[in-house]
Order: sequence, then structure tokens, then C-alpha cells
Amino acid sequence: MTHFGLICPASTGHLNTMLPLGKELQQRGHRVTLIGKLDVESQTLATGLEFKAIEESESPLGSGAEALAKLGKLTGREALQYTVHLLANNAAGLLREAPKVIKAAGVEALLVDQVSREGGTVADFLGIPFITICSAVVLNRDESVPPHFTNWNYNPTWWGRLRNRVGYQALNRIVKPITKAIDEYRQEWKLPRYSNPNDSYSQLAQISQQPALLEFPREKLPQWFHFTGPYHSVIGREVPGFPYEKLTGQPLIYASMGTILNPLTLFQQIAEAYVGLDAQLIISLGGSAKPESLAKLAGSPLVVEYAPQLELLQKAAVGITHGGLNSTLECLSNGVPMVVIPSVNDQPGVAARVAWAGCGEALPIKSVTVSKLRTAIQKVLMENSYKQNALKLQSCIRHAGGVSRAVDIIEQAVATGKPVIS
Repeated sequence: MTHFGLICPASTGHLNTMLPLGKELQQRGHRVTLIGKLDVESQTLATGLEFKAIEESESPLGSGAEALAKLGKLTGREALQYTVHLLANNAAGLLREAPKVIKAAGVEALLVDQVSREGGTVADFLGIPFITICSAVVLNRDESVPPHFTNWNYNPTWWGRLRNRVGYQALNRIVKPITKAIDEYRQEWKLPRYSNPNDSYSQLAQISQQPALLEFPREKLPQWFHFTGPYHSVIGREVPGFPYEKLTGQPLIYASMGTILNPLTLFQQIAEAYVGLDAQLIISLGGSAKPESLAKLAGSPLVVEYAPQLELLQKAAVGITHGGLNSTLECLSNGVPMVVIPSVNDQPGVAARVAWAGCGEALPIKSVTVSKLRTAIQKVLMENSYKQNALKLQSCIRHAGGVSRAVDIIEQAVATGKPVIS
């Protein structure tokens, strides 16, 4: 059996992808250790996996929550730049401290979140195999596909490709601090420099939790890239209580903007937009505020601090979401069409894919009005095509294999040391 190490950002969306993979590996007899900051220790240990800390003095307990709270106040380019700042600091810390920790723990192979590009360099330095896990939207550069941080539609024409090329050039400038940190360590460790950002991903297997139908047509994915569908599980999650007795039996609209961004004014707009519809609105604040702060919303929706999202989506007719990939896939796993209101990082890219796949409507957060929201909610609730397309994605997810298939690929790649061709 193999001792696997997990490397991913210390945020809910990435942990909710990585921890179920780790648990499945453990159940198959492997040893699994997450290497990360103290903020994720309790959540990791609660799943039964092992944990090794890095950056204990630089990132004391609670520092991650403070950073995410700051990110939650930003949108657009400012949010992207701050995210890059956080990721660059994470990269420097991981490159500096992780090799010694990983070697001392006896880790033999790594699962590296695609966002944590530096993880592959650590594996190369230690001479151990690594697998790339795409927790967010697929980040592989491909001029046939818009950059992940844009809400641009898929456009295979020459000018669409030119637009994409310009977008990737802008992205190169934005992520330069991360690239610089990785380049410096590769030079110090006498590793070949990456000639392309895609070089930082595994040459054995790259695994995405997206269903293939939710990705734009691509031209340059490697043969060892796999779409396995999502890894949703209650593993690593606290399941809060919920007043199910207050459900009215009307079609359910479930609104959550994740755990980072939760502007109360947006929830007020959502409440106003749903007034007059034959539906019940549930708003989950994701811990960003208390329900009392929204006590007098139009239409008297049911507002909770936390909600059992996986359970409620089984009952929902429409999901209103920020476009985080996990929340989007949780909707689609239940055949629930969406209204997506993206704000930061890869959320615009996810929203563009939802609209392209016909399973929802996308409204950039800066252009939201009550009128536009009402129109979008009515369309998704009333027009059957959105539901049918969501059901197509649901079927794709059910046949993609999920955690089991992903771990089959991981085991094969590590056991053979050869690329696992899709």
C-alpha cells in the first residue's frame, strides 16, 4: 500500500474535493496525510485522515479565515489579484517547508490540487509521483477556450481565439508572483524550468471533477486527462440542523452564495425578485451573518445561517448560486437548473459554462438588478429546457464514475509509473 500526501488550498471548496478522495484511498488500505496549514487540521482529523502542519508560525490558527473574509469583500480583478497574492504566499511557504515534512512523514506520492501549482515542483524535487486534481474549473491553457476568470462565451472563430490569447497574456502578468516563486525553487533545486504553465501539471494523470458535458470543447488536453464527475460527500462536512417542518411543499428555490462572498444586499434583491412566484425561497448565509440581519425580507423567505445543502438540493426546483464549482456540481448532481451570479476567480468561467450547457442563466454580480433576477428566475423555473439540460448533466455525472473512478486512476498511475490514458 502507498502513503499518499494531499496538497490543496485551505478553503472549503478545495477540501470538499480532496478529502473524499483521501478517504476513499484510506478505505482501500492506503495511508493518507494532508499537508497544510493549521486552519484545516481539525477538519482533516475529523475525517480520520492524518495531518502534518506547515507554516505554523507564519500562518497561525485563524489566519486563513481572516484572509478569506477579506477576499469576500472584493470582486472582479481586485479579488483575482488578492487570490494570486494568497496563492503566491502559499506557494512560497509550501516550497520552503513541505519537502522536509513530506520526507519525514514517509509520503510516497502526492495528490496536488491544480490551483497549488507548486506541489508538482515539490514532488519533482523529492522524486515521487504526483497526480493533478482539478477542484476548480479546468485551468489548462488552451487558446480555443477562454481564460477561467472571464465570463466569455465559447467562440472558436479566429477573433475568439485572438481574444482568448490576449486574456491569457493578461493572466500571465497577474500570476507572475506564483510563477516567480516556482521558477526560483526549480532553479535552486536544479530542475528544468517550465516552458508553459501546463507543464506544472502531472504527466501521469490529471483528473477533473467536472462532467465532460460542462466543459467547452478543447483542443489541447493531454491524453491522460480524465473527467470523472464530482466527489460530493458528507465527509469533512458538518451537517447542520434544519427546520424541515417549515417547508410548504411549493417548488423550492435554494439560494446560497457560498462561504466567502455573502453580500446581504444581494439576498435582499433575490428575495424581492421571487415575490409573486409560486415557490418557497430558502436562503443560506453560509455563516457570514445571522438570520436576524435579514429578518424583514420581502416575501418572508426561510433564512438560515447554515443549511444541509446536499439534502435540500434533492428537493429544489432552482438553485441560485455564486458559481463555485462544488455548488454548481451539487446542483447538477440533483438535476437542478440554476441562476448563477458569479463574482470572483473561476466563478465567471463556471457561469459561462452553465449558460453554454443550457442548464441555467448567468448574471454577473455587478449587473444584477431585481428585474433581471426576476426574469432569470422565472425563465429557469418555468422553461422546461433548463431542467432537461440539467438532467442531461445529471446523467453524465452518474456515468462518469466519481470518487471510485478517480481513485482507480490514481492507483494505476502510481502503481505503474506510466500515464493513464483516458
